[in-house]
Amino acid sequence: MESEPGISPSRTSSKLSWVNLSRTLLLAYQSVGVVYGDLSTSPLYVYTSTFKGRRMPISEDSVFGAFSLVFWTLTLIPLLKYVFFVLSADDSGEGGTFALYSLLCRHAKFSLLPNQQAADEELSTYKYGYSTPVATSSPLKRFLDKHKKLRTALLVFVLIGAGMVIGDGVLTPAISVLSSVSGLQVAETKLNEGVLMLLASVILVGLFALQHCGTHKVAFLFAPIVLIWLFSIFGIGLYNTVYWNPKIVHAFSPHYIIKYFKETGKDGWISLGGILLCTTGTEAMFADIGHFTAFSIKLVFACVIYPCLVVQYMGQAAYLSMNTTHIDHCFYDSIPNSVFWPVFVIATLAAIVGSQAVITATFSIVKQCHSLGCFPRVKVVHTSKHIYGQIYIPEINWILMILTLAVTIGFRDTTLIGNAYGLACISVMLITTCLMALVLTFVWQRGAFAIPFLLFFGFIEAVYLSSAFIKVPQGGWVPIMLSLVIVLVMYVWHYGTRKKYNFDLHNKVSLKWILGLGPSLGIVRVPGIGLIYSELAVGVPAIFSHFVTNLPAFHKVLVFVCVKSVPVPYVSPEERFLIGRICPRPYRMYRCIVRYGYKDIPRDDGEFEDLLIKSIAEFIQMEAVEPQFSGSDSSSIDGRMAVISTRTVQSNSSLVVSEHDDQDINEITHSSRSLTLQSLRYVYDDESVQQIRRRHVRFQLPQNPAMDPDVREELLDLIEAKEAGVAYVMGHSYVKARRSSSFLKKLGIDIGYSFLRKNCRGPSVALNIPHISLIEVGMIYYV
Repeated sequence: MESEPGISPSRTSSKLSWVNLSRTLLLAYQSVGVVYGDLSTSPLYVYTSTFKGRRMPISEDSVFGAFSLVFWTLTLIPLLKYVFFVLSADDSGEGGTFALYSLLCRHAKFSLLPNQQAADEELSTYKYGYSTPVATSSPLKRFLDKHKKLRTALLVFVLIGAGMVIGDGVLTPAISVLSSVSGLQVAETKLNEGVLMLLASVILVGLFALQHCGTHKVAFLFAPIVLIWLFSIFGIGLYNTVYWNPKIVHAFSPHYIIKYFKETGKDGWISLGGILLCTTGTEAMFADIGHFTAFSIKLVFACVIYPCLVVQYMGQAAYLSMNTTHIDHCFYDSIPNSVFWPVFVIATLAAIVGSQAVITATFSIVKQCHSLGCFPRVKVVHTSKHIYGQIYIPEINWILMILTLAVTIGFRDTTLIGNAYGLACISVMLITTCLMALVLTFVWQRGAFAIPFLLFFGFIEAVYLSSAFIKVPQGGWVPIMLSLVIVLVMYVWHYGTRKKYNFDLHNKVSLKWILGLGPSLGIVRVPGIGLIYSELAVGVPAIFSHFVTNLPAFHKVLVFVCVKSVPVPYVSPEERFLIGRICPRPYRMYRCIVRYGYKDIPRDDGEFEDLLIKSIAEFIQMEAVEPQFSGSDSSSIDGRMAVISTRTVQSNSSLVVSEHDDQDINEITHSSRSLTLQSLRYVYDDESVQQIRRRHVRFQLPQNPAMDPDVREELLDLIEAKEAGVAYVMGHSYVKARRSSSFLKKLGIDIGYSFLRKNCRGPSVALNIPHISLIEVGMIYYV
């Protein structure tokens, strides 16, 4: 490859390196405000939660031991585990608990919903970064295949992690805001508890009320606020270390941890529930990796977050070792009087930023749970036209606000909230460790490293978890109850969805029955297109036979549409549509599978009908050239599916676009035998005060004598059907348990799942189906 005249290859490569470095530094700067808001505000409450309520007096050695525990906890879990291991286990650039589960579903076939197809494995992101398939002869793989219930146990395990993450969305705003405003009790004003609760409640209500605006409108403030906060606590920590007790640097030695436990005994073990709060927000590094890059997140943690936190904890411990009675508000007590109010303002703003990041992460985890069939349908609002993935879920937002206010007003104590918060955080970390061990075994094919990884980090986190469980009566029950309710809702929804899908799968319409009806299906085929929505990816659903046997007519063109999620974060537009044929050509029956990843957000762009019809037209022409896609083989209902790129369809030169006014349309003869195809008319209304003007978009095929007559006739029928109108057919289903079912199953299906279906968003609303064109068919599912 030759370089341009006058430009040397070395200068070109150095320019590219500078561009990459600039981009990495920019992402690292942005990640400070989004990822590390929660982790950086931990010094507000760690030592208070550790020492408050102890029966034994606090000594200098116990403070040194507590700091040593904090230092080594920060070093082993966030730095060693997450930065060096977990951040490398991304799923096509996405992270989090469900990203690890998605990897396992793809590579080890752990998914419980049997709607995956071989065509899904051809997606470009399906085996991103991992081309080696799982060895089918693996003893562990054979054991898991033999015991199917272990897959259910794995799903419940992941749902518990998701429930704990959602619980963080309740506890993080409560403890962060309450800890920040508690500084007013240290100041000269000495506000009473009632006024403090009112101020915290006002801040929390304002925080949740502004969620609909989206984080993008205030995102430019996030990074500067957190950076100012980090540099402030770094300076204060350094000052306290030099001024109060420079000997604290000796506590870097793990020897002080041994001395700490010898001196404190059981109290020291119980205090671990407060120590682990120094890692709160660590999971955000992995969960938010999709918004940045792994290297940028590692860079900012190693160079900024880690040293600032270590110095702050060291300085706070130095102050506390000389002022052992100042436990209740040790952070604010350690601040010099000259900078108290600026630090208080920055602490409050940093707490709000940290809460904002966790609330946004809660919206994302709910969206992921829904995409993987584990959460009822909810309204998803896009808060940014430019930043993909920033969403707002109104129902979840107001539920979080009510729960957060209840926790804040109910406990009124950061120590009790910290007990709950620590249990939630360490539970998520332990679940991530277990899932990471499975990823090492099944995805990375590094089973020899999985056991040491699980034993080392699992042991450390299990010790912390055991300490957190001791505090269940003192607030630790909150995340357990929240998680149980959330897991129950998610599992009941997933169980009902899976049973409903299996009912459809086992009650598919027989091929012989369809072929026996003939191309007319034994009824009148009226003009138009019928889009029959179903969750089935193969076969014809029972709703079709139910409709045909009860109504005397159906549309001339039938398209069975399946909108499904696949276990990848994103599906590119080029791979979104799968088009195939059902039955021989004269039946005019097609299948369209629209695939979305668990991070994809379907947008209501109003062009679905046009893209669908153009994709079918493209498939018809492709089928004439590549006969392997033909569905005329009577041994199968479905022919081979073809990937139809929406971008290719939009730029296809075989379709000529033209626009006409209303008066032009009346002069055109609608003949299916004309040589000029009248296709794909898209009508939209442009309303004004004076009149309603309607424009029609038409697509025409150029003259092509070489085109097969059967293909031309099929295209003409498709276009005529589109001109006649499109109707959406969807089942209005009622799911009931069989009479022979167990009491637990009847309780879950007849009460739990039915209640969730009645109170969540309807499928027609979730799929943006126009109500004026909707036809619902009643169906009862006995599962």
